[in-house]
Amino acid sequence: MYRPVLQVLIASTRPGRVGEAFAHWFIPIAEKHGAFEVELVDLAEVNLPLLDEPRHPRLGRYEHEHTRRWSPTVRRVDAFVFVTPEYNYGYDAALKNAIDYLHHEWADKAVGFLSYGGVAAGTRAVQQLRQVLSGLRMATAVEAVNVPFAAQFLDENGEVQPNDVILTAADAMLDELARLTGLLRAIPESA
Repeated sequence: MYRPVLQVLIASTRPGRVGEAFAHWFIPIAEKHGAFEVELVDLAEVNLPLLDEPRHPRLGRYEHEHTRRWSPTVRRVDAFVFVTPEYNYGYDAALKNAIDYLHHEWADKAVGFLSYGGVAAGTRAVQQLRQVLSGLRMATAVEAVNVPFAAQFLDENGEVQPNDVILTAADAMLDELARLTGLLRAIPESA
């Protein structure tokens, strides 16, 4: 039986980022949940240059090899969790760049957020992302994992030590992503 693919995407490419630790903490939780095949994509490894395609991504006529590799990485996935920081009251430029490279590949897929930051826990970044992603016909989960003062959840080895609130939020978001993904997969392509 087919299990949908959930891509956990590390949005930050910044040296010293903590998003990598949160992604590696989240993956076993998503695997244990059991609704998805889970994979990790790190935008630092994808290494997209600042958008350099000469044509609108809506056309799908990609000139550069990095875009031709990025497109199927997104297209084949059923749902996403964006592990995203909040930088200067918004989301990071690497994520915006990665989103803007493509168009149709994002459509009709569910997306959840594991956000982190200071007092706002990355929620201002998530609110901006919801606007952008709705324009690409993505279904954003209401349930999210929002981590305030993220450094307090990292031990001396840089590994995440979550509290019960974060653990409960992760399960709730995965439940919602599974529900949304099931609904979206039931919709015919021509709808």
